Amino acid sequence: MTGHPLVPADGQFNVTVHIVLDDFGKLGRAYRETDEARADLRSLIEDMLSGQFERPMRVVAFNTDHGWARDVSEDVARDVVEQARSQERSLPEGVRDFVARQLGEDVSATELGIR
Repeated sequence: MTGHPLVPADGQFNVTVHIVLDDFGKLGRAYRETDEARADLRSLIEDMLSGQFERPMRVVAFNTDHGWARDVSEDVARDVVEQARSQERSLPEGVRDFVARQLGEDVSATELGIR
């Protein structure tokens, strides 16, 4: 038998994927489609800071190679605030609301060290 194997090589899918439940108001909520190359945590944080999400409600991470999935919303909210502070960036309104829901605190531009 020749050709490509049906099962991927070990480790090919051993990555943690992050997806966002976004709220589109009257249109409802949906898990956003994400390019495979941008489903990592670093890209997700950058996308949140650059306003790519309307009103993120929840972030779910999963790794099928290791057989787990979990809500990582609180961790992501902390990471977004940390990144915003280190880069002196403000948070888009929907992301500010996400952080407030997850961490129980309102994060203004002043609190991020932005003048």
